Amino acid sequence: MIQKKDKDNLINYRLEQAKNTISEVTILIETGLLNVAVNRIYYGIFYSLNALALKYEFQSSKHLQLIGWFNKTFIKTGQIDIKYGRILRDAFKNRSDGDYVPFISFQKEDIFTMQSDMTEFITMIDSFLCNK
Repeated sequence: MIQKKDKDNLINYRLEQAKNTISEVTILIETGLLNVAVNRIYYGIFYSLNALALKYEFQSSKHLQLIGWFNKTFIKTGQIDIKYGRILRDAFKNRSDGDYVPFISFQKEDIFTMQSDMTEFITMIDSFLCNK
């Protein structure tokens, strides 16, 4: 079992990792690395989700298990607005498509929307954790 101080440090580290991806994505968009930006958008959300999982002592090495836990524990219970479940689902799908679907390309305007959604998701998780 991880010590409370170590757990708190790891939660803060994951949140900082998530927040850092916001500026990373801006640079990736500006340099035309759009598929990489989509990947980082998902991982920004994923890092914040990891912080939440640490707080609630949920562990999984599988992305879909973590997503399922989030939906079951927070979305279905109404603790977190359903739109964040959609943001997470879409980010995971976009990242998967970008990594595995041949010849896929994303439009810059769509990626700006994805980045905005990511920022909102990370901010929500940060606020949620501060209030718990």
